[in-house]
Parts: sequence; C-alpha cells; structure tokens
Amino acid sequence: MISNQVLQNTLEGLKEISRTEFCVIDTDGKVLVSTSADFAVQPSDIQAFVDSKADSQLVRGYQYFKVSDDYQLEYILVVYGDDEDSYMIGKLAAFQIQSLIVAYKERFDKDSFIKNLLLDNLLLVDIYNRAKKLHIDADVRRVVLILEIDQEKDHSSVETVKAYFGGKSKNFITAVDEKSIIIVKEMEEGETYDDVDKLAMSLYESLGLSREEGMHMAYGTIVNELKEVSRSYKEARMALDVGKIFFAEKEVIAYSSLGIGRLIYQLPIPLCKMFIREIFDGKSPDDFDEETLVTIDKFFDNSLNVSETSRQLYIHRNTLVYRLDKLQKSTGLDLRVFEDAITFKIALMVVRYMKYMETLEY
Repeated sequence: MISNQVLQNTLEGLKEISRTEFCVIDTDGKVLVSTSADFAVQPSDIQAFVDSKADSQLVRGYQYFKVSDDYQLEYILVVYGDDEDSYMIGKLAAFQIQSLIVAYKERFDKDSFIKNLLLDNLLLVDIYNRAKKLHIDADVRRVVLILEIDQEKDHSSVETVKAYFGGKSKNFITAVDEKSIIIVKEMEEGETYDDVDKLAMSLYESLGLSREEGMHMAYGTIVNELKEVSRSYKEARMALDVGKIFFAEKEVIAYSSLGIGRLIYQLPIPLCKMFIREIFDGKSPDDFDEETLVTIDKFFDNSLNVSETSRQLYIHRNTLVYRLDKLQKSTGLDLRVFEDAITFKIALMVVRYMKYMETLEY
C-alpha cells in the first residue's frame, strides 16, 4: 500500500502542473489525502460510485475515477471540475497513482522475496522462478552486510542506509528483526573484500554512531549465485556474534577474519568447561592479577618475542622472564613454548566465550 505522504506529494505535484485540485478517498469513503480543504464530497455519492460498474463519473461538479490493483478497487480519485480538461487531467492522475501502486507492490514483493531468501524459506525452484518474475538477476556476485543497533532501529536509520546506496541501486536493504538492518550488496566487476570493508566503514561513519552506542557491523563472504545469499547472511550473522566476543575493538568484522574464534563459538558449553578444568585445574584466568593479564596479552601481541614485549612493557627482560616462570609454575604452561602458548591462548578465548554466553542467559 502506498503511504499517504507519497500520495500527498504526488497530488501536490500534479496540482502545481495542472492548477487543479485533487482528493483521494478509500473505498469506505474516508478522505486519505487532499490538495484542498474545500472538497464537498458527499459520502452517498462515493458509495454510489463504488457500487457502480463505471470507471469514471461526473457527479455534482466533480470527476470521479476508480484506481484498482489487479481488478481490486483501492482508491477513488476525485478531481474538481466538470469540463473535458478536468476529465483528461483526472485520467492522467489516475494513471499516475495506478503506476505508483504497481511500483510499490513490486517493491514490497521484492522485499518479501529477499527476506525469505535470507531465512532459507524458499525451495530452489521457487528462488529462480520468483527472481525472474521480479527482474532480479540470479547470476551476479553479492555479499550480505548486517548493521546492528543496540536500541530498536528507527525509521530514520533505515532511510539513511537506503539513501546512502541511492534509490535506483540494485542493492536490497531490509530487516528480519527489530535491531538489524540487512544489506544485500551487488558487487561490481573487480570489487574485492577490501572494497566491502571500505564500504562498511563508510556506512558506519555516515550513520554517526559508535561501538559505545551499541552499534556493530559484519559481513559474510562474496557469493556468485542468488541461492547462496542465505549462506552469506548466516556467515555475517555469525561474524556479528563472534566479533562481539573476540573482536570488540573493531568497528567492522568480516567472516573471513574470524579465525579460531569461529571454531570456539560452535563448541558446546559443557565441553568448554571440561577443557578449562583440564587446563587451569579448577582455576580461572580471572584469578590472575592485572599485571599478569597485561603481560600475557602483550606477549601474545608481540608473537612471543621476549625482548620486544619487555621493551613495550618498560620492564627488564629478566623481570618478564620471572613473570613467565611464575605463570608456568601456576598453570604448567610455558608461554615461550609455541604449543603451550597456543593452548593458553585458546583457553583464554574459551573463557571469554563462556562469559559471553552467560550474559545471554540473564
């Protein structure tokens, strides 16, 4: 259904061109929009015209026109004037509104199709049949981006995203829940993941929000066929969740950059708890003091390089070695040994994952 604002803008434009007053009424006789407050349309006249078989009619100095959608009456257009010019202007206005109905119906159908495509609610044969009817190319490269806002998204956010891509773009902007805006981006020839990342960052900045305001953004892999769009959506959704756990400092996270975090995210919690008990012997990384945690993070950031880590921590090399020895006695893991370092790193990530899952339960 066309919004009243669109109808009002259309009638105002027609009035400016034709110097004629218009009014649109629904089938129950309710005035939806009007270019003048002086329309003296009688409800009985409207009802008689609705019940008649005529497509247009002149009644009490007004031209009446029926506007239908697939033979279903949608609106009554009323035009002030009883001459041939008024009739011709009314016919043109009715045709314009009819065209708007078709355009908005196609837009609605496309949005419904994309939502069902993302959620895997379509059979393979239905995907290609409906895409053909809706004039959606099936064999082009696409990628799905998800923009999540911590508060319920308002209409302005959606419109800002649509305006960013332009009204005539081949991209689709939709939503399947209250907090997410989904962009199905059609990729131009030669565009790569670097271009997707730049696009995501640009969109992120154009909305003027930040991580502190609960804004997160992620995208999946580039797919080559329409049927694979749902996979890119699932990947983007996973990247969004994994990014909150392991990459909270990043504004935009790509599915391809999740690394081992993607594997940990799919582990069952009982298995995680068992793993932590085995590694830390009933203890938790939370039991380590702040100094030890900072040392561990910096050591990993510098690829287990003792000299560089001690330099960045502004401590003597021997002090760092002492801290690592102390940690080894406590956990049985020597972070200077690659295998032990990997085990410890994974354990820290598992603990972070478990904490995140606990917050979702409350």
